[in-house]
Amino acid sequence: MYAPCVRVPTEEGEATRRRLADADLVDESYDIVVDDGALYIPVVDSDAVPDDFAVVERDVPERETPTSPADVLGFEPSYERLGDVVILDEDDPARAARIADAIVESNVRAETVVNRASKVKGETRVRDWDVLVGESTETVHREYGCEFALDIAEVYFSPRLATERHRVVQQVEAGEHAFDMFAGVGPYAIPMAKAGAEVVAADINETAIDYLRANAARNDVAGRVTAHAGDVRDLTADYAGWAERLVMNLPHTAQEFLDAAVALAGEECLLHYYDIQHEDARYEPGEAAIRAAAEPDYDVTVETRHTVRSYAPHEYNVCLDVRLRRR
Repeated sequence: MYAPCVRVPTEEGEATRRRLADADLVDESYDIVVDDGALYIPVVDSDAVPDDFAVVERDVPERETPTSPADVLGFEPSYERLGDVVILDEDDPARAARIADAIVESNVRAETVVNRASKVKGETRVRDWDVLVGESTETVHREYGCEFALDIAEVYFSPRLATERHRVVQQVEAGEHAFDMFAGVGPYAIPMAKAGAEVVAADINETAIDYLRANAARNDVAGRVTAHAGDVRDLTADYAGWAERLVMNLPHTAQEFLDAAVALAGEECLLHYYDIQHEDARYEPGEAAIRAAAEPDYDVTVETRHTVRSYAPHEYNVCLDVRLRRR
């Protein structure tokens, strides 16, 4: 049966499916089809699909026996997928267990189901998990043609930021010097290296850096990625004036590292500064902090003021793309 479908390259399939699912656009009554290097994802409303996706009419098979978690439960549960790990965020342990059982019974591909047991905590930004199904919290996540091995119990990783990471990586030019100041397992650093950049990546979490090095090898960019475990502020002497691009994805406390960012910046540098602020002043505090750190040594030009996502009631995760030019 013919149905409107979003067509994307297979390597972008999971990130696209997740983005469409977050907008409740995936038509679960049809199967997703793979054909000649492309993925066809049926959608319920072609007019609501974001303009950056191609929508085509495609003959796709109906699901003979739909077995989504909602089919089993009678309601639509909220969950995230990270590789073959399914992540729940339920306050009621009994409800979480019920959803986990439904996921196992459904056609969702999952080796492990976990429920969040704490907020992100500590300088390594990890959280506790209740493992409801399976044993291992280690997985391999695929995103825009890259693979990232990680253990969610040991490192921080958010699949919700895939589109934002891709937005930044698309700006990268071959040969440029890119510095990821809070790199985690490499979701910015490795795609930037695949785009041809020379990348330095730092993180306080030694386990994350171990994964980053392994992921650089997994994605065939080990020769363009230099990884450091430790506080990025300890690297400013070694890399003073080196960076042409800086990624500062530590939105709660990035302001504390702006002096280090300015020390790392070259004659001209594009800074991607992530922040969390109230809806009434999403960008002003970050811009003021950047100007205070960079001026008068640099001319500061805000090129993009971008809202990434809603973070909490009346609070937003935002990004400022800021051009620094040495005076």
